[in-house]
Amino acid sequence: MNTVEVSFEFPRELLAVTRQDPAGFARELRLAAAVKWYEVGFVSQDKAAEVAGLSRSEFLTALGRFGASPFQYTADEIVQEVKGD
Repeated sequence: MNTVEVSFEFPRELLAVTRQDPAGFARELRLAAAVKWYEVGFVSQDKAAEVAGLSRSEFLTALGRFGASPFQYTADEIVQEVKGD
């Protein structure tokens, strides 16, 4: 994977609030971004897992932690697809 390093500033108190060290906080931000991007259809499941630095199965587990669905289709869309409409 070709990578780019990005840095930004945030209030130090966020480390205490989230009970994270800087590396853990960065991992959690990557995961949160990946989950949201997947949730809104911006990236595929595979790409989201890659962004989060997780395997696909680990990413699916993380979706549950965030209360996000592993499916990018609604139930109605799936029914329409099955019906061939």
